[in-house]
Amino acid sequence: MGLRNWYDETILPKIVAAGCSSPEVSELRAHVVPLAQGKVFEIGCGGGYNQALYKKDAITQFAGIDPNASLLDTSRKRAEAQGWEADIRQGVGEAIPFPDGSFDTVVCTYTLCSVDDQAKVLSELRRILKPGGRLLYLEHGKAPDPGPAKWQRRIEPVWKKLMGNCHLTREIGAAIRPAGFEVEPIGQEYFEKAPKWAGWIEWGVARKVGA
Repeated sequence: MGLRNWYDETILPKIVAAGCSSPEVSELRAHVVPLAQGKVFEIGCGGGYNQALYKKDAITQFAGIDPNASLLDTSRKRAEAQGWEADIRQGVGEAIPFPDGSFDTVVCTYTLCSVDDQAKVLSELRRILKPGGRLLYLEHGKAPDPGPAKWQRRIEPVWKKLMGNCHLTREIGAAIRPAGFEVEPIGQEYFEKAPKWAGWIEWGVARKVGA
């Protein structure tokens, strides 16, 4: 095992777990995840960090993917504890292994920053939604202010290598709209526990437009 693989498989999951499971991050997740209903698909579901926030009685089926195999067992166990019919697989957002129009709700939290092709992933999320289906999103990305945005551009090349391809400069709502969604923002702010270059957050509901 090379140093890069060792870091990605051993150290990075621990860093992600520490950040993604903090009380402050969970509080932000609680603005979005409980809105899910019906047949639900979660992209980047590894670790099962959202599981406790779903309204159990509102979910009829649950599916998800994550590229990190070491996180999937935890996700499966947490979904099983909810008593759902769950189908959780290893996979990437650019090639989601489910048919067109399969889901009522897609949940995407802190994931679009690290995918290889953001536009392709958004296209795939739209594809698997039923007409009128909803994409619930909570993402960090490009800061609206010049100062933090400048530092994001400077830091991003190194940050991506250390943080599993996490991008600091990606648009959020502005990227979701042209992918075929009508976006209803719920909130946006700088995360208090992070420097501004790492802490711009947007969350909301994006409804699939058209068939």
